[in-house]
Parts: sequence; structure tokens; C-alpha cells
Amino acid sequence: ALPTYQTLLNTFEGCDDPTGDTDTAWARWSRGWTSEENRHGDLLNKYLYLGGKCDMRSIEVTIQHLITNGFNPDARKDPYRGFVYTSFQERATKISHSNVGRLAGQYGDSRLRKICAQIAGDEGRHEKAYQTFCEEIIKRDPDGLIMTFGDMMRGQIVMPAEQMTDGKNPNLYGDFSEVAQRVGVYTAIDYADIIKHLVQRWDLENIQGLS
Repeated sequence: ALPTYQTLLNTFEGCDDPTGDTDTAWARWSRGWTSEENRHGDLLNKYLYLGGKCDMRSIEVTIQHLITNGFNPDARKDPYRGFVYTSFQERATKISHSNVGRLAGQYGDSRLRKICAQIAGDEGRHEKAYQTFCEEIIKRDPDGLIMTFGDMMRGQIVMPAEQMTDGKNPNLYGDFSEVAQRVGVYTAIDYADIIKHLVQRWDLENIQGLS
């Protein structure tokens, strides 16, 4: 759902790319991030196609529906909410790719293990970037960031694939999530661990001078 994700990034007030080739730090970052994520999707898609073990038509239909349906992470055009979301989501993506690679290695697929390790490494760099953005916000507006973080964590972080469907199974995402949980690709424990990591990374328990 990469086009949907880039559309989201460009809704953050003050952090958009109004012309499509704007020469600002944020616009350059957004396009560079998108180009890397595009490589990840292309590589995995080609791997599945060349492996010949998947129903590629069903995969493409599902991708078509996913992009058409979009998704709403409740960022509200707010860069604070957007950067907290991406700080969480990039770490979740890193974890899930790492776990897929681990499982691939266990079942003897060294190529997929290597691919997933490379992608997880890229996601780790993205994660650090977004978390650094939030660290800079904390230096300038700790109250604002903490209030945003608390509000978002009291809700639920929406996964980008939440609107997944193949046009047939209305509960496809639920089934997908259940399988991911069962085989250890992404679990409720991972979700909780990400929250704990962000609290520790930003040292939220020890911030002084709050109003």
C-alpha cells in the first residue's frame, strides 16, 4: 500500500511536498523513503513470482483492493501524531520482516532469509529516523509529544494492511493477523514491546519541566 502511505506523509501540516519535487529536507526524505520502500515491495513480489509457489493473481487482486481502500491511522494531519505513528510502525515492520527471515532460515530458504534481513535493516534505519524526529519534538515541546503519545497508545495503532481484502473474504485481514500471531511473525507481545521501547527510547518517564 505504498502509494497510500506516501499520501499520508504529505498530509502532515508543514511537512508536505506540495509540488512533488519540492527541495526541502522533509520532501527529499519523503521521496527517498518511498523509493526504498518501493524496492522492498518489488523485490518480494518478484521473489514470490519467480518461486512459482504462490497464486500471484490473488496477490495482485488483494494489493489492488488494499490501495483502493486506503487506510486511516488517525494522524489528523498532525506531524506529532504522524511521527509517533511512523516511529511505531517502522519498528513493527522491522520486527515482522526479521521474524519472516528467521522462519525462512529454519525451513531452509536462505535466499528469503537474506532478503528479509536486508529489508529489516532498511526498516531499522527508517525507524531510527522517525524516532529521532520525535526526540527533537520532545526538546521543543515535551508536553505536546507526551499528550499525543498517550492519546495514541490509549487507542490502537492501525496496521497499514487493515483494509486488506480479496473481494471475497470480508475477514481476510483478521485471518492474516491470526496466522501472523500463530506462527510468530508479529504478535501482541511485539506490540507491547514496541510501546515499551518507545517509552525507554524517549525517556518519557523521566522528562522534567512538564506543565
